[in-house]
Amino acid sequence: MSRFSRRAVAIVLAGASIVIVGLLFWPDMRTEPMRLGAPVPPSFAQNVSTGKSVAEQLSEAFESAAERVGPSVVPIYAEKTVERTDEMEMFRRFFGDQLPGDGEEGGQQMRSMGSGVIARADGYILTNNHVVAGAQRLRVVLEDGKQYDAKIVGTDPPTDLAVIRIDAKNLPVAQFGTSENLRVGQWVIAVGNPFQLLHSVTAGIVSARGRSSIGVAAYEDFIQTDASINPGNSGGALADLDGRVVGINTAIASMTGTNAGVGFAIPIDMAKLIMEELINEGGVTRGYLAVLPQDITEELARALDLPSREGALVGSVTPGGPGDKGGIERGDVIVEFNGKKVKNSSGLRSEVARADPDNTVNLTVIRDGKRKTLKVKLGERPSEVAQNDRERNQQPEGKLEEEFGLALQELTGESARQLGYENARGAVVAGVKAGSPASDAGLSRGDLIVEIDHKPVQSAGDAERVLSSVKSKDTVALVVRRGENTFYVPLTRGSGVSPSSQR
Repeated sequence: MSRFSRRAVAIVLAGASIVIVGLLFWPDMRTEPMRLGAPVPPSFAQNVSTGKSVAEQLSEAFESAAERVGPSVVPIYAEKTVERTDEMEMFRRFFGDQLPGDGEEGGQQMRSMGSGVIARADGYILTNNHVVAGAQRLRVVLEDGKQYDAKIVGTDPPTDLAVIRIDAKNLPVAQFGTSENLRVGQWVIAVGNPFQLLHSVTAGIVSARGRSSIGVAAYEDFIQTDASINPGNSGGALADLDGRVVGINTAIASMTGTNAGVGFAIPIDMAKLIMEELINEGGVTRGYLAVLPQDITEELARALDLPSREGALVGSVTPGGPGDKGGIERGDVIVEFNGKKVKNSSGLRSEVARADPDNTVNLTVIRDGKRKTLKVKLGERPSEVAQNDRERNQQPEGKLEEEFGLALQELTGESARQLGYENARGAVVAGVKAGSPASDAGLSRGDLIVEIDHKPVQSAGDAERVLSSVKSKDTVALVVRRGENTFYVPLTRGSGVSPSSQR
């Protein structure tokens, strides 16, 4: 067969295939050939009509949800004299600043706007703590334009929630739903007042649940959404398509400070509990274990020979605290709290915080590869105390620099007094090289290494001998003390190449 003949056969076969596909998937072609200017086939028009009907139904669902929740979401104007640059930056980060002026004693008067959700008809409004914190004056504007001065009922910085009240009655109250049954992919709307644009509504989906380590609050269990949240939305409502509030909009993750499709809301189930305590008690009491939990990384799981990364690893136990009295030990992995699975340290903190002080709870732990159930009577969590930041890096010089990027020194009487390690033993971290395995592990100058691979460390020499025996690329588990707390750190030995010389 000639080249021309093969090409002709191929063209004929291709044409026949197109006709067959057309007959199978466009039934009207079998009864009425397509002609230029011919009317659109009825099936195609029907599909367009069906699609339009579905789109209209979805639009009506958004419209109905916005109408239901919209009147209960109000703008909150806060006036505050800001003295320090870091406070001003926080203001701008969350809701921008408007109309700055001269404050007293050289401070700057900042006027900002956030949002709130009317929780009760007699004037109680739920919002974020950072919206109202430090404000000298708060004003709320209702949908009908009426303005009211507001007073703070109570605040809870650990969850970034607050309740304020205005002297008004018969207010439009939001319908609170539940966040327990939210599903990833579910449609939601965000209602608030971004950039002073009152009563704005944006739509998106639930992108994720249980987000933590965002750095906004001490207790984080956020709903993540791609519904646009911008400065001014803080304290507003995240609602489902029935108009029920399922979250309180709180923060965004963005390089620019504006929406990047990653917003976070406090689950309404948590917010309702905090709100009721703030209204009834003026403050929040929380359960307390007096242990320091931490997440289990792949390196830690490998170094400690743990079966999985699930659970909360106990890095330290406060002597004489509720956890210590209940039998919790450093190195335990808490996997259940009162029968509920514990996925990570954030989950454990949230469960403990929600429990009432003086309650006795059942904790399931993994210790030496075996499950064990402990009965622990919770205490009451003391007031939050800010920890001193000692994250000061220094270029280390010593034998361990090349493999770990780490310099150690002996714990002397003088250094023990300065660092608060009296009557302790171990090796003091004298320096951490930037970009090194020690830096990646989170070690800092001033840390005290007290244990390596379950072996107590009595001195810098002990630590150096154990670390020197670690093979290249192997990982060991360190127990590190920082201040009054201890925690586990997975440290991997490098390949013998100084990080600063890599290209």
